[in-house]
Amino acid sequence: MNYTKDEVMEYVREEDVKFIRLAFCDLFGRQKNISIMPGELERAFDGGIPFYPSAVCGFEGESSLTLRPDPATLSVLPWRPEHGRVVRMYSAVTVPDGTPDGTPHPADTRSLLKKAASDAEKTGVCFLFGLQQTFYLFRTDEDGRTTGIPYDRAGYMDIAPEDRGENIRREVCLTLEQMGIRPESSCHEEGPGQNKIDFHFSDALSAADNAMTFQTVVRTVAHRNGLAADFSPKPLDDAPGNGCHINYSVTPAGRGGIFPDNALFAVTSGILSRLDAMTAFLNPTEGSYKRLAGRSGGWSGKDRSRLVWIPEGQNRAEVRSPDPGANPYLALTLLIRAGLEGIGSGAALPPEGELTGGRRLPADLLSARSLARDSGFIRDCLPAVVRKAYGAD
Repeated sequence: MNYTKDEVMEYVREEDVKFIRLAFCDLFGRQKNISIMPGELERAFDGGIPFYPSAVCGFEGESSLTLRPDPATLSVLPWRPEHGRVVRMYSAVTVPDGTPDGTPHPADTRSLLKKAASDAEKTGVCFLFGLQQTFYLFRTDEDGRTTGIPYDRAGYMDIAPEDRGENIRREVCLTLEQMGIRPESSCHEEGPGQNKIDFHFSDALSAADNAMTFQTVVRTVAHRNGLAADFSPKPLDDAPGNGCHINYSVTPAGRGGIFPDNALFAVTSGILSRLDAMTAFLNPTEGSYKRLAGRSGGWSGKDRSRLVWIPEGQNRAEVRSPDPGANPYLALTLLIRAGLEGIGSGAALPPEGELTGGRRLPADLLSARSLARDSGFIRDCLPAVVRKAYGAD
């Protein structure tokens, strides 16, 4: 929506808004928030709202930090009452150091992505992303806890009545539209009770914000319908895992800088050269490696089972190894940094089907953390507090 501060203040006054949620996430992408009343909104914009972060992963040891809302991210929460509305804005986590805007805390991953996207634009490159996250719908027991029993037994792109998730996906899509997010398509996926909703390409920060919002909306809609949504990478041992396929493209950003004719290939070459070191952040749980087991390496223009797919005749590519457990701000930060490295080096794509230099993805979380610890690229891209939380420091 790209609201300004003044437009947000006016909206809150005129639209009967009673609560404003200032949202952020911890280092592992788990969303957090504080609700404030309208009378505190101007203070939030001018100086930030303090909170005590000692129990939030990545911010331990800090006595007080502040949340500074981004007015461009204002969105109504449609599932809350229409009278006495609730709105949400994503916020920067800042150190209250007396500067006008505060200094972003090193563990504020949204600020890390904002900086990476800004650095890319300064070199003449704009990254666009579209994330595809799959999820399972499970039945719940009388206490509302998941039973692990799939909501249906439908397969890929099946229709009702076999596909029982159709109405859930419809409600999710309509809710997202009310929040200013445009879904592109939706369908039943391969697994029983497994679903997918795709999004249009957008700038890096919006794409990561939308990924966070998407998970919240799916879980909320599922709960309202007596179901549990599961985004874990391998909910069922004998069924396909949940992925977070990240589509990307690159376009020139303004004037100046260098934008090579083969920019997409150069970016992809950079990503392939660093994908092994990034895996601890793209696949951060033990279950991630149950899903990745046996995954074919390298890239392909035809075989979508590869780690990176470059569709023939299209100016985009898709990284297929990440899963929904990844913090989207960290994931896109690393992809941008690796892509810029690829453009800077002018490296050509490795042979189809291979990672750069014969590398392989790690087979387990321990190996992934070891590769990240040994990577100068990771040390250059991420602050020590982030690396430490992921066992990569």
